[in-house]
Amino acid sequence: MSVKKIYLIRHGQTDFNLRGIVQGSGVDSSLNEAGRRQAARFFAAYRQVPFAKVYTSLLRRTHESVAGFVALGLPCEQHGGLNEISWGTREGTRVTPEEDEEYHRVLQDWRAGRTASCLQGGESPEQVAARQRPFVELLLSRPEEETVLVCMHGRAMRVLLCQLLGYPLSQMDHFEHHNLGLYQLDYTGSLFTVRRFLDVRHLMSAEERGL
Repeated sequence: MSVKKIYLIRHGQTDFNLRGIVQGSGVDSSLNEAGRRQAARFFAAYRQVPFAKVYTSLLRRTHESVAGFVALGLPCEQHGGLNEISWGTREGTRVTPEEDEEYHRVLQDWRAGRTASCLQGGESPEQVAARQRPFVELLLSRPEEETVLVCMHGRAMRVLLCQLLGYPLSQMDHFEHHNLGLYQLDYTGSLFTVRRFLDVRHLMSAEERGL
């Protein structure tokens, strides 16, 4: 039986990540120096994987994160379904659960199963899941692409992992994410399994890895 391998990564670090500013789908930021270094280390670790295609969101930070693979000549497709969740009027501002009552309330709603809740002008996890489904259907309709690389965004990645693995959206925070962290999933035609859960070893120096 043929197994489809999906390498799923979050984009590299941006200055907005560093400063704790919400980006969402409306802030099209670039990688900072640390993010470019993360992308280079991921490329060095995985450049020999026989990817049939690279998939990204429409946002620049994902394109820059996989630029090394595209430079090899790998075909690349951009899909709006992979964009980050929209945080509405709060995009471009610094919000944390401790500092922002509305943000905290919405996160609590999601954990309680009220996944239709959203920030003012933003998207709910259910809306994100709905726009991801056509991409999932497209991905699974291409069995000839046995190994693919998908680069997207933290919250949207959590939603996607819930969909692929059959978890309710209220459980999405169990899927941690890290800039240029990797989830590797196998698909047998009926079932997804996780082979690597937030693998970040490629981001460490040789000394840190004990080499």
